[in-house]
Parts: sequence; C-alpha cells; structure tokens
Amino acid sequence: MPKTSARLLSLLSLLQARRDWPGALLAERLDISPRTVRRDVDRLRELGYPIVAFKGPEGGYRLDAGTELPPLLFDDEQAVALAVALQIATTTGAGIEEAAARALTTVRQVMPSRLRRRIDMLQVTALGRSATTRPESQVDSGVLMALGAAVHAREVLRFDYASPPGAGDDDPAMAAPRRVQPHHLVTWGGRWYLVAWDLDREDWRTFRADRITPRVPTGPRFTPRELPGGDVAAFVAGRFRGSDGSGGSGEWPCRGEVILGLPAAEVSRYSRDGVVEELGPDRCRLVLGSWSWAGLAADIGRFDADIEVVGPVELRDTFGQLARRYANAATGPLGEKSQYV
Repeated sequence: MPKTSARLLSLLSLLQARRDWPGALLAERLDISPRTVRRDVDRLRELGYPIVAFKGPEGGYRLDAGTELPPLLFDDEQAVALAVALQIATTTGAGIEEAAARALTTVRQVMPSRLRRRIDMLQVTALGRSATTRPESQVDSGVLMALGAAVHAREVLRFDYASPPGAGDDDPAMAAPRRVQPHHLVTWGGRWYLVAWDLDREDWRTFRADRITPRVPTGPRFTPRELPGGDVAAFVAGRFRGSDGSGGSGEWPCRGEVILGLPAAEVSRYSRDGVVEELGPDRCRLVLGSWSWAGLAADIGRFDADIEVVGPVELRDTFGQLARRYANAATGPLGEKSQYV
C-alpha cells in the first residue's frame, strides 16, 4: 500500500477526473479497502476539499463545489494547456490581463522543470478574436510545441504544408517541403498561425498551424529578421486584409455600414471581423470592410435579407453597378429573358 500522502494525491486525482465515483471502484483503483477510502476522504475534507457522499446501490463520492478553491492537481497535458490559456488571456483585453499574468507566474513556479521548459519555449501572441464564429480547427499540441520550440531556438524549420480543402495536391509548390525561419506563433480568430520568413520564396508568409506537419531535425540557427512594421499584430491583420503589413492603420481600404433585416446573432456568425449591433429581433447594423467596394457589396449581398445602405456613397453606387450587372447576367445570350426574371 502506498504511503498516506501519495495515496491521498492519487485519490484526489481520481475525484477530479470524473463526477461520481462508486466507493468500491475507488477502492479497486487504489488497491485499498473501502474503509481506507472512507478515512482518506475524511482526511481530504479536513484539508478543505468539499467531497460529498451519495447514496444508492453503489454509494460513492463526488468532489463538489465549495466556498473556497482548494489546491488542484493537473497532469502534464492539463498543466501545459492551462499555461497556454493563461498566456492567451494576458492579451485578450477582457480586463483580466494582470490576474492572468500572476496566475501564469504561480503555475510556472510549481511546474516540474521538464514542463517549465516546454512552456518557456511556447511563446504565443494572441491577436484580437474576430466576430466570425467558424469551426475552430484542431491543432495537435505536439505540433504547437514543435513550432514554439523552433521559434524560441531560432532554428530553421522544415515542414509539409497541406493544401486547403478542394485545392488538390497536384501542385508541386504545395507538395514540396517548406523551409522557413519561424518568428511568431499567433492565435487569431480561433485558429493558430506561424509567421515566418520563407527561405525559398524570399518573402514573409503566414501558415495555418493545423496544416503543418513538422519535419525533423530542425535546421541551423538564424539571426531574426525585422518584421515589416515591427508589430506582429498589425502585420498579420494587414496580411489578412490584402496589404503587406508594413505599416499604416491596418484598416480595410473600403469600409461601409448597412442595416440588414436579420437577427444580429445570425449575421455575426458570418461577418468575419465586422461589427454587428442589434437593432431589434430581426434587424441589425453591420459595419464591414474589404479591399474593394465590389468585394464589400458582394460580401454583404451574401446575406439573404433586405439591405439599407447607411454609407458611404461609394458602397451605394457599387450596389447599383452590381444590380445592373446581375440583371444583364440574368438575360439570355441572344437577348431573351431568362425564365427566372
């Protein structure tokens, strides 16, 4: 039988892993008697853990919520996940940055050295989350650790980069391994990206982390280049908005405001980084940007709803141009009206 302290930690770990534990199953998992389980539960209660007993054919125990937060146990993956989440929380703008930073310091201090090294290598830049709600891609934690380690060590990274869905894999440029100097690992809009200098294309690139399969070993060390503009947030935002990210406000070159006859909750799911304001149960205001007025009008036209243009006049004129263009497209090639007109 393990020593009492080790046994208590094992019992606490099990109680945290699931909601209800039959007493007989706890005794079996810990290789102790049901009587010893009861004594150990009483010891944990004395230490402040709110453990309640429940009755039934298989009476058992549950770690309940209490008035104070007792010490918790985490396995290695949970500890790393917690530290990563706290890193991201320090840049959310939600008013919890200072508390998150202090919590991260506390967690890091009590981590084993092997985990502390992993956390120190994974330096994450969290950019503002867009208003879009989309399926968040799953990235293997091992991939994130490999990318973070390469960024931290300033070592050339080789990886295979999967084609986007529907693009096919017959493009040699997509199939060839990429060689990059990794500079930043960022999270934005629910996805992870690697910002890197592509050695073969001699240009800055942003890579979706969920499409990356790292190759080993990593390459030689490099001296970091200066990121255009010097601000990773402005650079990434600029790249997504069609600029080189080297400076400026990072805003879309074309930005307009409309009122849509749809609920705000429905519009916000598909409005990228637009600003959605509820005006009623089935009416909302949308402020959205794009790199051209035609692109902006087409984006807004995706919503199956009545549209009222608030401004500017360029957006209103573009809607008129598209209306005429669509009307012409609905006419047959010999000048005959389509059956849908």
